[in-house]
Amino acid sequence: MCFFLASSWHWGFTQQQTAPLTLREAVEVSLEKSPDRTMAQTAVDAGREGSRLARTALLPSLTFSEAATRGNDPVYVFGTRLRQQRFQQSDFALNSLNRPLPINDFTTRFAGNWMAFDSWHTQFEIRRADLLTKSSSAAATRADQEIVHRAVEAYESILLAMRQVEVAQRDVETAKALLGSSENKVKAGLAVDADQLTAAANLSERQQNLISAQGRVEVSWAELEAAIGELIPPEARNLRPLGERHFDPLPLADELAVALKSRPDREDLALQRQAQQAAVQSARSAFGPQISTFGSWQTDRPSIAGAGGKNWLAGAELRVDILPAAKRENLALAKIALRRAEAATTSADQQIRLEVTRAYYEHQAAQQMLDVARASTAQTAESLRILQNRYQAGLATMTELLRAEDAETQSSANYWQAVSRNTLTYANLKFATGTLTPGSVEDLQ
Repeated sequence: MCFFLASSWHWGFTQQQTAPLTLREAVEVSLEKSPDRTMAQTAVDAGREGSRLARTALLPSLTFSEAATRGNDPVYVFGTRLRQQRFQQSDFALNSLNRPLPINDFTTRFAGNWMAFDSWHTQFEIRRADLLTKSSSAAATRADQEIVHRAVEAYESILLAMRQVEVAQRDVETAKALLGSSENKVKAGLAVDADQLTAAANLSERQQNLISAQGRVEVSWAELEAAIGELIPPEARNLRPLGERHFDPLPLADELAVALKSRPDREDLALQRQAQQAAVQSARSAFGPQISTFGSWQTDRPSIAGAGGKNWLAGAELRVDILPAAKRENLALAKIALRRAEAATTSADQQIRLEVTRAYYEHQAAQQMLDVARASTAQTAESLRILQNRYQAGLATMTELLRAEDAETQSSANYWQAVSRNTLTYANLKFATGTLTPGSVEDLQ
């Protein structure tokens, strides 16, 4: 079930319909609203336009011009009369040739040219542009994964903060009960006033911890709102509580193989390397010969609406650069860029292996820490129960009881942190392998 619309976030339930906001929904909204995704998509769009631009070199060019001139330059007058087809015998008179009268010329002209052969330079440029477009698309995919990762972290921080509030609330209730018990024991002469004062101070500390935990919940919600780019209404702030989840990652060797195959940023670098190879080929092709064709048709008239002469011209040109100094430098720069792209790809592979290995063992450690925290929670809870009974029987001091309560509180906090860390480290592993997608977050819930 989806709780939002594309135009703005209109939650699809009333205040009575408090269905929990799922991680999948939070991720979908963050992908829809994130400005980072918009920026990545503009790079893809720019790449597509660059690919189209490269293909325009295959097309002929055609221009139209309309010009009006007037003058008495002898060469201009002589040529214009010829183009207007108004040349007469009297125009050969020496006086007319040397000192002609000014004349007008209105020219309508169509001209075109087409590069028939450029040693495949255009084809290499097209291939380079296509590869860069694919590279931008791969980079956009990785940007989406980064958005998903941020949303997962923010969502999990809320779940952890809510559990921390529960622990703090339980501690407050326990501290209130302890204060009441100590007051009764003081009145009965079974305890000294110091026990009551200590219990009161303990309650104050627990209440401060609760206030701090409640503040962390609000900060975590703000972080999630920042991650998804939308305000979350109060009626939607009803999440399923944080609980243990079990994950089965692949062996490390398999996870590394998946990463080297799936990481979009690695694909991005590989495509950039191929694009740079095409750039080197393009730079080499610039040394080759070029054959271009050209043609024009025009009419020349003494007035804008009058009749005149028409003529056309067509031809072909072979061009070879005899001293291609700039082209040699351009080729050298392209080769340097290719070496840099190849080194970047190798470095990326090493970094990916490191990131996957680190994420894999961090998750392994998180799983083991969860087992330890679970056992510790049971042990400290039992220890607290025993000391509470001993205190009621007058066999333990207030200090011993408070120490046991602190240990039980810390154990509970460590347990929920271990539960959250187990999920986050698995998300980090999927992010490191390039498989963290909106669909894959279902495994995290």
